[in-house]
Parts: sequence; structure tokens; C-alpha cells
Amino acid sequence: MKAQIIVKDIRLPVTAPVGEAFETAKKRLRLSGGEFVSAALHKRSIDARRRAGHGLEFVYSVTVECELGTKKLERVASDKSFELIRREELKPVRGKGRLGGRPLVVGFGPCGMFAALLLAENGYAPIVVERGGDTGSRTRAVEIFNATGKLDTSTNIQFGAGGAGTFSDGKLVTRINDPRCSYVLERFREFGAPEEICCLAKPHVGTDRLLGVVENIRKRIESLGGEIFFNTKLTDICISGGRITSVSLEKGGVCSQLAPGAVILAVGHSARDTYDMLDSRGVLLVPKPFSVGVRVEHLQSDINAALYGEYAELTGADGRPLLPPGEYSLSWREAQPGLKSDSARGVYSFCMCPGGEVVAAASEENGVVTNGMSRYARDGRNANSAIAVSVFPEDVGGGWRDGVRFQRELEQRAFAAGGGAYRAPVETLGDFLDGKTSRFTEPKRVTPTYREGYDGYRLCDLSSVLPGFVSEMLKKGFPVFGRKIRGFDAPDAVLTGVETRTSAPLRIPRGEDGRASAAFNLYPCGEGAGYAGGITSAAVDGINTALRLMSEYGGI
Repeated sequence: MKAQIIVKDIRLPVTAPVGEAFETAKKRLRLSGGEFVSAALHKRSIDARRRAGHGLEFVYSVTVECELGTKKLERVASDKSFELIRREELKPVRGKGRLGGRPLVVGFGPCGMFAALLLAENGYAPIVVERGGDTGSRTRAVEIFNATGKLDTSTNIQFGAGGAGTFSDGKLVTRINDPRCSYVLERFREFGAPEEICCLAKPHVGTDRLLGVVENIRKRIESLGGEIFFNTKLTDICISGGRITSVSLEKGGVCSQLAPGAVILAVGHSARDTYDMLDSRGVLLVPKPFSVGVRVEHLQSDINAALYGEYAELTGADGRPLLPPGEYSLSWREAQPGLKSDSARGVYSFCMCPGGEVVAAASEENGVVTNGMSRYARDGRNANSAIAVSVFPEDVGGGWRDGVRFQRELEQRAFAAGGGAYRAPVETLGDFLDGKTSRFTEPKRVTPTYREGYDGYRLCDLSSVLPGFVSEMLKKGFPVFGRKIRGFDAPDAVLTGVETRTSAPLRIPRGEDGRASAAFNLYPCGEGAGYAGGITSAAVDGINTALRLMSEYGGI
């Protein structure tokens, strides 16, 4: 019987050729020559712990195709060090209802893209509206803002083709355990992402590659009868008889009406005006925890040295570094019994960008927002990451509007501290931890990358910008992280404020069928609705939402 088996946890020195992993997999399965068919890399990660007696190791999972008898297959299936691959095709189950109009997808981030792609591939001819521009105009708008401080509030790092993740690291890591994550990776690869994303434990695409992937998905949707309207904003919905009967759209100052059969609401976490509109139309929004903080920058070479030690400078036969730029994930929690939402408040790294830059991610006037971005090569001099602190509803007033207000006020304080013109407030970590409030240390060895070359920052006291409980947790967290990664709390590390868009401060409740209570043909999904936290999880939620819609409605 032909089988595909994943052999897990094969540990080899980083200098060992990948062929040794294949041979080890064959030995573990105890295959005879006639049983073995082929072997391929399934996943690869790095164990940088350098345990006693071990150097730095690659940890492989290898997929082996083989011909096994029933008894041997049963033995393999019962062994937890192996995994039998049982591939399930994505086959929508179509319901008996009719939509009565084309489905409307609001937002062309990963959630909206994958929902629209699946609908288009199954004959539903979706209409997509995206308030921002296409990849070309969006790239130009971001470049103009970076160089001049002239912000386009409709097309920027938050809004436009591909969503906020387009101008990031293109990180495809997720903590959700959904079998459709592999499907998302395969589709990204199909549309132009690097082949290796399907076999790396921490896959990423990079902004430069992700733009092309988004454009290819767009072309695929349009080739199947879908339509995508950029620079088009959802401004209102009309609910009658428990369903959305029409929506109002605005493009270039011109308003129009549309009567969709259903609405997949895949807006991102920054669509604050859309939240206001939904609330005014009776759609329920509830507060949820989120986080805010700063971006920290170190030299990438310092992070590599701290994680890899003597292996950091290893090169392969081609002279290139043997190991990828080092990346990290850090977290620490402190018990705070006074909190109603949780017994502990966390401080953690978020969206770590090896060899990347800190980018200007504002979407509203007179507010400074930071994010991180890496290109596929990850070859920049600095590593950066958000270091964020948990914010609970009771910290800010208890309502979803209070969470939005809290974010906005923090962004406006950062704008003022930077002296206007969308300069960011910057401080060395040494000054921040020492509590300096007047004479600040100019960054030298590690220099800020935020709007680099365009007078993009001002030195200031970040503790005067951040809420007290956020500053306090950051000041406790950095020394903890410094004990985990040597030099992480070095005085010359650079902090840039503020990071406020880690997630939406609210959720739009939906039932098990994926629909909102206010309208049975309204499907809230993705990051903006509070159901995802990254490119992959948002894409999976878009897929699952499209499947739910199709299970109810067999066609238009």
C-alpha cells in the first residue's frame, strides 16, 4: 500500500547536508530497498539552544513516500514520531439557498483575498471593494509619505491591496491549528511566493515578493469573473428584515448603491470609521484585549551572535551565510490581581523583522504609528520587533470605543512628541530604563530606520508618551528579555514609538454559521472583526467564511 509518512524531529548539526536527514528518515522507518520510493523536506527549523553536548542543530521533518504492508503501516500509524499524511481536498459543500445577488467582499487583505479567490473559483463572481489603491499606487503613496510626510489617509501601509501585512515581513507563521494553513502556503507558492515557504518552520515572503503575489491573486479572481474596485469605500449599509438589502459605496467623491446577496466584511484592524458606521446600524461590537508598545532595534549581527554564538559567521560552499538571519519570540507575564480580565499582564515581542526596518504606518492625520517590514532577503543592518504590553478593556474604560480612543490618543501624543510632520519619538533603551527626561543620548552604533534619511525622528522621553502601566511593564520586561538573549537590553538599542495596531480592540460577534446577529447575510471575519492575528490566520478565516457562505447558498 502506497503511503506518505512524515518522520519528525530529526536533529543534525547545521553543517550536515540535508541528504543525511533523508537517510535518517529511511532508517527510522526501517525500509527495505523495495519499500522506499522517495524523500523530500517537509519542514526545517533551528534549535539555537546549544544544549550540553550538542552544537547548533537543524531540526528536520522529512516526508517519505513508500510502499508498506498492512502490519507495518499499522505500526507506523501508532508511533507518535511519525505522521501519516491524509490529504483532504478543499471541496465546498453547497447549500440549497440562492444568494439573489453577487457576494460583496469588503477589504482586499489576506482574509478578503482568499475569501474572494475561493468564491471566484467556485463560480460566485464576487465583487470586492478596497478603500486603498492597487499595489502600484499603494507603493507610490507609501514612498511619498516616507519622503515628504504627506499622508494619503485612504492608501497607506494600513489600507490598500494586500492589507497591512503587505508592508511587513510577509510572515506566514501562525499559532492556529487549522489544516487549511498548509493550503494557504500552497496557494501563496502557486501565486509566486518562494518555494521554500512550504518547508520552513517560520516561513516568510517579504514585502518585495508579497506585492507580486497579491497582484497575481487579483488577476486570478478577475479572470474568473470577479471584480475588484480599488479606492472604493463602504460608507453605509441598509438592514431590513434581518438582512442587508443594499450598501453605499464612495469612490472619488461619487456615491453609488449596490444590492449584494451577502456581505463578507473583511476590513482590517484600522477601519475605525467602518466600526462607527456598523455600530450606528445596529451591528453588535464588543471590546476585547489588545496591546500597545514600541519598536525596538538592534544590529542584526548582534542578534545573530546572541542566538548562534560561534556559528553566526558560518558560510556554505557558495560563500553565503549558512544560517538565516536570527529571529526571536519573547514573552513574559506578571501577575496583577486587580485586573478583571486576566490575572496577569504580558509584555511580548510581536512581528519580529530580521534585517528589516521600522516603517511609518499612520492612517489618520496627526498620528504616528509604527510597524516593521523586511524584504525577502532580510539583509538590512538592523533587526526590529514590536515590544508590546497587554491592554484590557478595564484599562481604557470598558467599551470598544474606549479602546479605539486609547489607540488614537496615544498616536496623537507620539505625533506631538515627534514635533509634527509624522516624525517619530525615539529614545535609546539605556535612557528609557534610566528614566532620563532632559538630556538624551544620540543613537550611534544602532541608528533608527524609521523614515531614514528624511529627518524622521526626534529624541524624547517615551515614558511621557506611553501610559504609565505600559512604561512600567516595558521597563520590567527588557531586563527579563536580556537574560534570555544576550544584549537584548543593551543601552544602545533604539526604541521608536508608538506601536498601536497589533490587533483590533474589538470583536464583531458571529454565530457558528459565521453570521452576525444583526443581518443573516453579513459575515464578519479576519483581523478587523477580531478573529485573526496575522496573514495566515486571516487567510484561513477568509477561506472558512467563504465555505460557510457556500454551505448556505448554492449559487447566485
